[in-house]
Amino acid sequence: MHPSTPTVSGPLVFITGASSGIGQALAARFARAGYRLALVARRTEDMQAWAQAQGFDAARCQVYGADVADIDSIVAAGQACLAAQGVPDVVIANAGISIGMDTADRSDIDVMARTFATNNTGLAATFHPFVAAMTARGSGALVGIGSVAAIRGLPGHGAYCASKAAVVAYCESLRGELRGSGVAVVTLLPGYVDTPLTRQNRYRMPFLLTAETFADRAFDAIGAGTSYRVIPWQMGVVAKLLRLLPNPWFDRLLAGRPRKHRQGERDATR
Repeated sequence: MHPSTPTVSGPLVFITGASSGIGQALAARFARAGYRLALVARRTEDMQAWAQAQGFDAARCQVYGADVADIDSIVAAGQACLAAQGVPDVVIANAGISIGMDTADRSDIDVMARTFATNNTGLAATFHPFVAAMTARGSGALVGIGSVAAIRGLPGHGAYCASKAAVVAYCESLRGELRGSGVAVVTLLPGYVDTPLTRQNRYRMPFLLTAETFADRAFDAIGAGTSYRVIPWQMGVVAKLLRLLPNPWFDRLLAGRPRKHRQGERDATR
């Protein structure tokens, strides 16, 4: 998919972490709505194979290789998109990792740093190339993918919960900064979604959605310019109720709950 290939008309969506799971489902949903695609993944061969299998030619879909944890890498991908395809109408910072941690283990502090580099700094770096251009145009949507895990910290999930809480706070800050510019900031908090990542979980996942169902609901929320939405809403209710529990009750409720796999136990890339 050569960047010099002429593009067709139609809105453009830029999606990170597009090679599997939620990102791939979002790409398919936006394609069905007539969007051109700018898809970012570390595994570009997988991404290109998927795009070709969908029948997307280079005029419809461009693939950019980048690691969102590397600021220069993801910024370069955004700049390449601007040069080859123009200013996106929607930018979705979806790429993320989820790895369990134990603060007593030195190597897990490195896990936490890598989680923040991907889920937080990488999110801001994903948006960076497009903010000025979208503001100048006076339209667009910047979409941060958080998690319902942002609402309350879970034992063994310290890095992930903290990073997703930071996604919510960062997007709220950015929304205030861009108020009146015409650029919307949308924060989406998935509950449990059936992806290669969540299939490794060793605990119960209530209200589990398929990636396609999540993508449908996310597409509607983005189109409506919703500032904050938990998908599915039932998980939002559960999380808010947990937020209201006094700490001793919450701690007792989660005592003995299986924890997320730590580094080396399972692959933890979205």
